[in-house]
Amino acid sequence: MMTTPAIAADSQTAADQRPGWRLVIHGGAGVIERHRLTPDKDREIRDGLERALAAGADILAAGGSALDAVEATAKVLEDDPNFNAGRGAVYTYQGTNELDAAIMDGRTRAAGAATGITATRNPITLARAVMERSPHVFLSREGADQFSREQDLDQAPPEWFATPERLRQLEELRARPSAEYFDVDLKYGTVGAVALDVNGHVAAATSTGGLTGKRWGRIGDSPIIGAGTYADDRACAVSATGAGEYFIRVGVAHEICARIRIGGESAQAAADAVMAEVGELGGTGGVIVVTPRGEGVYSFNTPGMYRGEASAAGRSVAVYGDE
Repeated sequence: MMTTPAIAADSQTAADQRPGWRLVIHGGAGVIERHRLTPDKDREIRDGLERALAAGADILAAGGSALDAVEATAKVLEDDPNFNAGRGAVYTYQGTNELDAAIMDGRTRAAGAATGITATRNPITLARAVMERSPHVFLSREGADQFSREQDLDQAPPEWFATPERLRQLEELRARPSAEYFDVDLKYGTVGAVALDVNGHVAAATSTGGLTGKRWGRIGDSPIIGAGTYADDRACAVSATGAGEYFIRVGVAHEICARIRIGGESAQAAADAVMAEVGELGGTGGVIVVTPRGEGVYSFNTPGMYRGEASAAGRSVAVYGDE
């Protein structure tokens, strides 16, 4: 007779002890310094980060899922031409836009990803469709485009993704024969979000246009589960941005989760240690991490990273390393 009330009381206690919801986002990392951004551009970027945080925070504050929150957040950044994802994607060497995205649900470790897509307005939504509506995890190029159309996802013409600034960057690259990638000198543009919901679940989403001037169907870490994106309720959710070749070699996102889950490290210690390893190999960039315990951290080895965080306590955004 006393069993049910006892369980109810225990359940209520457990719910009371859960940390509140949390959202952490990024919009790319690299040589982001004050003299490189005009006041107007600085304001546009911060406004974009604020809008993205608001989209995800509204879902989480209403008791929505971490998965819904990271998708909604990423979609706002994909539609903003200031960020290298979706509409603001950089150009390949051939002058086209090829988009990559991945999403992962920490509850079940279900994941979806797509690479080399050319016409889906919001690549992160395609990644989620791969996860939820296909038997696969990772689709590429023509097949991913076909799946997107079959799922009736919003499509966009090439001119939607084409922006004057990204074309200027490609032209500058082509004018510098000695330069391998334009982004090496400036920044790695990727957008990402990690979230913790009120039920204690985490999720991660990452979306990118890749590197300016990329060739031969190059794929970076962003859509690779375990490299640029990972989520596991037993540890954390991670989204990365940076020199993808190094992040793939280190398996950055999974490595951070493993250090937390198996090694018992804090989110900050794990993220800093893995980013140090990336740096030792010669790579640069950053990560965002959120844990079921309520930790939300950044770690980057570049002068700046577009970033922001939100919780019940409020919201904040930052651009430069000294903020």
